[in-house]
Amino acid sequence: MDKNEIMKRVDHTLLTQTATWEEIERICSQAIKYKTASVCIPPSYVKRASEYLAKKIPVCTVIGFPNGYQTTKVKMAETEDALKNGAEEIDMVINLGDVKNQQFHKIKEEIMQLKRICGNHILKVIIETCLLTEQEKIKMCQVVSESGADFIKTSTGFSTAGATFEDIMLFKAHVDSHVKIKAAGGISSFDDAEKFITLGADRLGTSRLVKILEAEQ
Repeated sequence: MDKNEIMKRVDHTLLTQTATWEEIERICSQAIKYKTASVCIPPSYVKRASEYLAKKIPVCTVIGFPNGYQTTKVKMAETEDALKNGAEEIDMVINLGDVKNQQFHKIKEEIMQLKRICGNHILKVIIETCLLTEQEKIKMCQVVSESGADFIKTSTGFSTAGATFEDIMLFKAHVDSHVKIKAAGGISSFDDAEKFITLGADRLGTSRLVKILEAEQ
């Protein structure tokens, strides 16, 4: 697969706690240069990045990040604020305690509440696969499919592991056809990126592919 085609599926990501505006500005410029799907950045930089990008590249941000245990009202407020500041895509983290408590109705309702706020804006649901059993992952495929969300996403990149080929295959087998898939965390080569896409990933959350392209120049 052509590298340019792969880059069109990349959410060029910088979510470190110490990210400076200079670093955010750099990834925004790189996203324009390499025509990525979006930039995925902390909520505090959304307004400034949105103004800087001027609609050239969509701004994606994270909600309930990285642990997901904020209340639904807090996540709703975060989402409203992000959209007001110019975010066009939202990546939310589910409450993993609700998964362990088997309170799947609460997770579904929370996703639905955020999707109502997002409207036509893309909502991706991070289920943090590395912390779930196979049966919990399958159940979350069902919940996300029924919730109206646009994507199911593997990982925050801030837990014990990132995306795996096995998880993408599991997602592909168990989500409804209208739900897209995002692999995130640990994607470090174009070969891996191509394999994730071949297995069913529609988006890739990574910063390393741009670094590879920059090093090649």
